Amino acid sequence: MAAAAAARLLRLAPRRLQVKTSPLAALSFPLPRTAPLAAASGRRQSFCAAAQASADAPAAAVAAATGPVGEAVGEFRKRLRVADVKGGEDEGAALVGKELAVRGWVRTCRAQRTVTFVEVNDGSCLSNMQCVLTPDTEGYDQIDSVTTGASVLVEGVVASSQGGKQKVELKVSKITVIGKSDPTSFPIQKKRASREFLRTVAHLRPRTNTFGAVTRVRNALAYATHKFFQDNGFVWVSSPIITASDCEGAGEQFYVTTLLSNSAEGGSLLKDIPATKDGRVDWSQDFFCKPAFLTVSGQLNGETYASALSDIYTFGPTFRAENSNTARHLAEFWMIEPELAFADLNDDMACATAYLQYVVKYIIENCKEDMDFFNTWVEKGIIDRLNDVVEKKFVHLSYTDAVELLLGSKKKFEFPVKWGLDLQSEHERYITEVAFGGRPVIIRDYPKEIKAFYMRQNDDGKTVAAMDLLVPRVGELIGGSQREERLDHLEARLDEQNLNKESYWWYLDLRRYGSVPHAGFGLGFERLVQFATGIDNIRDAIPFPRVPGSAEF
Repeated sequence: MAAAAAARLLRLAPRRLQVKTSPLAALSFPLPRTAPLAAASGRRQSFCAAAQASADAPAAAVAAATGPVGEAVGEFRKRLRVADVKGGEDEGAALVGKELAVRGWVRTCRAQRTVTFVEVNDGSCLSNMQCVLTPDTEGYDQIDSVTTGASVLVEGVVASSQGGKQKVELKVSKITVIGKSDPTSFPIQKKRASREFLRTVAHLRPRTNTFGAVTRVRNALAYATHKFFQDNGFVWVSSPIITASDCEGAGEQFYVTTLLSNSAEGGSLLKDIPATKDGRVDWSQDFFCKPAFLTVSGQLNGETYASALSDIYTFGPTFRAENSNTARHLAEFWMIEPELAFADLNDDMACATAYLQYVVKYIIENCKEDMDFFNTWVEKGIIDRLNDVVEKKFVHLSYTDAVELLLGSKKKFEFPVKWGLDLQSEHERYITEVAFGGRPVIIRDYPKEIKAFYMRQNDDGKTVAAMDLLVPRVGELIGGSQREERLDHLEARLDEQNLNKESYWWYLDLRRYGSVPHAGFGLGFERLVQFATGIDNIRDAIPFPRVPGSAEF
């Protein structure tokens, strides 16, 4: 009898104990534009409260009959952002009269006789939410803590703004200080700070207009990168960060080793490092039993997957131990490296062109507020320059023709121009900015002596099927080539550059087993961010720059 009663209780519990949920429980991720904004004014945890309440009742009945059970995890809900309020074409005008809550960090607080204006930014967009407080606002007694840098929760009603800088503002009914900020020591104030200074406080610089905008555009470029390649049938491959080969053959790599123990005070002594009889480091005692490095490129590994999946791309961090302190170099940077099977240099150039036009068009269309900011405060005319990339046809010419063009220009360059020498940034910028009036230019067929071992040798015996895509203001943005698919030619190139063929045994195998013509390119992501934002120093195009003598944060 008892068992039958318990079973009957379990059948009836969901119907008898069902709790009517609030409209809030019906919200789903992402928050629909038409959803009642008042529902989003509670804390994130409360978003799931109504749904949880209905789940708890039947769970209690089950627990009574069968023992304790765990609670259900609530559904994730998107938090309302300032961009959701002000990001539409009407800049929030359609939301007048709606109740909502905004969380963010105080940019400014201006107190007048009867009203106080607080500008709150949550990083979702360039615009701040102007919040209007009066002495009647709940929590107004905390106003002395509402200082620049403090984090706050403001709740109120959207109203038409009386000022000309924004269409709407928030009439605040309640303000809560979440985290205080000492106004006397907070390093980022309303006045403009130099980018050099902001690098010293890189943990706080995202709160400025400039670096907030750079970060959002960088994010959009990364999203557009994945979308372009995914939409075109490429497969994303995670290339290794630790490698035993030098892709570029330049030797500018960081060692990865456990021979230098940090357990002893001040690190290992030289006498503690194992050595061979001739005094060299005994790498057989190291973690990988051979010299290992941080990668300078994911290309070689990418080729292995292109030899099986046809079209792939890598997108990850790379490292170069080049002791350079210029505005163009980083020790840690990100690379985008597609590889196309059954492709030649012409296919490579076409892919690079289509990719660059796609991502540039994407940020113009989807980052309008940030791009207008760059156009006003960073580089006048940047939007026109980027539109030229999208709309104008790219041109290409041979390296030989490019050298003749530079020699014929009669312009005095800092670095000499001569066939066989690599082109410098000043040469590249002259070609794209002056000679071709701001159009992107692809230079192809470089001398083999100045290019990497893996590039396919042309029939002339002097050049390789390589290409560099040049853009105004930056110079070289993309470098690529058709890869050498002929085993004998590749082995000869390794010998010419005194590279150990045993280290590339697996790379040579790709030419032994089903080799195909293939090509690819590499793009330094930070240079793309520079090109898209107008930022002149590459250290400002990455969240935490790593350069010689500096590995802060």
